[in-house]
Amino acid sequence: MKKHLLLGLIMLAAGSLLAADSTPKETVTGAAAALGREANYSWHTSVASPGGGRFGGPSDGKTEKGGYTTISMVRNDATTLAVLKGTNGAINTPDNGWQSFQEATADNGGGFNPAMFLARMLQNTKTPDQQAVTLANAAADLKPGTNGISGALTEAGAKALLTFGRRANDDNGPTVANPAGSVTFWVTDGKLVKYEFHVSGTVSFNGNDRDIDRTTTVVISEVGTTKISVPDEAKKKLE
Repeated sequence: MKKHLLLGLIMLAAGSLLAADSTPKETVTGAAAALGREANYSWHTSVASPGGGRFGGPSDGKTEKGGYTTISMVRNDATTLAVLKGTNGAINTPDNGWQSFQEATADNGGGFNPAMFLARMLQNTKTPDQQAVTLANAAADLKPGTNGISGALTEAGAKALLTFGRRANDDNGPTVANPAGSVTFWVTDGKLVKYEFHVSGTVSFNGNDRDIDRTTTVVISEVGTTKISVPDEAKKKLE
């Protein structure tokens, strides 16, 4: 009995020492991993940009481990629904109804296609537990403070966020000048509950320059109690 008690105390002490030795980055990635192990959760994303534009609408997401992820996005007073599972995805727009990502990104003969743009953006979408790890790795130096765990983004990290994951500064992709950014994470009881990142810079594409100053906030909720409903039309597009 005494041996078991002593062993338990030693293991508890060792665990406390390991926790105390954790770096801020390890705290964040560990909290993100703990969230990813949950059966399901929801999140709300809000975007603030002084110039407004097509990136300013809110979105709501739900995900289940090994199952579906659903996202509802508001853009220009129109709501777009998307469903992802594995590497497959489907998108529902007011003009086109449900389309697979492959259908939505097919060549339409030129001109701006909102469904194509959104589908390509969604193909790079990560759930919050995944995105938080990417953001933590893109931070130059995370430090704990009175308002979460914060740090500046690397130049490469800021560029990736400004271009939504598209390769920047190559022959086909956009170019980015003066990229900068920061990120803050909030962790409660060892789990990620919120994060926020800010990016700024000038993005040039097809001869057009656009100054970006964007703050994205993600709040996580309904961990373990989220219910997901996927329309049959969407499921067919994922087959």
